[in-house]
This record gives sequence, C-alpha cells and structure tokens, in this order.
Amino acid sequence: MEFLPTKGLEYLMVIGYLLLLVPFAWTLRPRMARAVAAGARAVRTGSGAWFPLPEGLGFHPGHTWARPEGDGVFRVGMDGFALRMLGRPEALHLPSPGTRLEAGEAGWRLTVGGHDLSLLSPVGGEVVAVNPEAEADPGRLGDDPYRSGWLLAMRAHRPGRTMRNLLSGKLARAWMDESFDRVSHRLLPQLGALLQDGGEPVEGFARVLDPEHWPAIAAEMLLTAEPDGEGSRPSFP
Repeated sequence: MEFLPTKGLEYLMVIGYLLLLVPFAWTLRPRMARAVAAGARAVRTGSGAWFPLPEGLGFHPGHTWARPEGDGVFRVGMDGFALRMLGRPEALHLPSPGTRLEAGEAGWRLTVGGHDLSLLSPVGGEVVAVNPEAEADPGRLGDDPYRSGWLLAMRAHRPGRTMRNLLSGKLARAWMDESFDRVSHRLLPQLGALLQDGGEPVEGFARVLDPEHWPAIAAEMLLTAEPDGEGSRPSFP
C-alpha cells in the first residue's frame, strides 16, 4: 500500500522541477532570439563576402552582368554566384560577332556536368566581340568572372536605358542575398555540406548537394525554367 504515496511524491517532485524550469527557460528566450538573429546576419554577411558585386556593373536577375565601356558598347558575362553554384563548365558556346540579341533572351550556353544551360543576355544589341580565352578555357571563368572572365562585347540598341534596366547598388546586394537564401532553403537538408573549410560555399554546390535535381535548380535560378520546373531550351543564335 506504500505504492501510491511513493508515486505521489515522485509526481510532486517532477511538477516542482517543471515549475522551476519554466521561468529559467523563459529567461533564455532573449538569448535564443539574439542567437538566431546573429546567425541570420552571419549568413547575409557571408553572402556579401562570398559573392561581391563590383561597382559600375549592372546585374540581370538571371545572374548575368553588364559594364559600360563607352560609345554604346558593354562588356557582359555571368556573375560569381552562377559560376560557384554550377561549378567549372566543360564547354562554352558563344554567339558569333554580328549576332543580334535581345535583353532577357538566351545569349550563350554552358555545358556543365553533361547538361546544357542557357544564360540570358543582360543587354539588347549586336555582338561586336567575344572573349577567345574564355571560350578556349571555360574552366577558368570562375577565377575572375568580372574582368578576365567577360564573355561578350555588345553594342546596345539603347545604351542610355541599358543600365537603368539592371540592378545595381543596394538593390543588387539585396537581390544577391535573396538568391543565396533561396538556394540555401532549397538545399537546407544538406546545408552543412554547402560550406568548405573556411566557411565558403564549395564550387558547384548545387551539383554536390543535389546531384539528381541540380539542373532544375540551376534553371530556376537562371530564369530559364519552364512552369513544370524543368530546364527550358531557349532559342540560341
């Protein structure tokens, strides 16, 4: 008959422990909230360090860029985020000089991991030159995507409007952070593998983290995905 009194004493001890624990946990809530906020800030700070956006460039939401060179001519290429996401391409297919392109339409094509991916031209105009070094050795594009890694020189249809139609400054930074956040959430189960030693995203992180679905993720981020989520095949000159 001593069973009930003994168990009753145990229950009282558990209840008392919980009553003590609740206010203690409540005091931890501000610390936890600050830790979560600090983590979010760290991701954004890291995004800025990992994917710097040089001044003087305009960015297309399909992760391509344009830089005015004078006399209506713009250098164009693909940004560091796209190159880090995809990894080193095996081949680069550039249009010939004299080709006319429209802004927001397929401008060139990469072969990555056996898949062809189109990139959208940030400028509407005529191709006046291509980068032969990039075409000969596309694996080095990610080494310096905004200088030696340029792809096309184009004479714009409307030079005065070209940069106004692209993202720059704080808008470009917010867009790049949002791009990284989207990929991070899409690959969240494997997020720990996203960072190499030193905290920088591994090269080709979309292919590393999701070998089966990475072409669809890339097409979504590069704005060439069709409504069903599969990579599209935009027309290519």
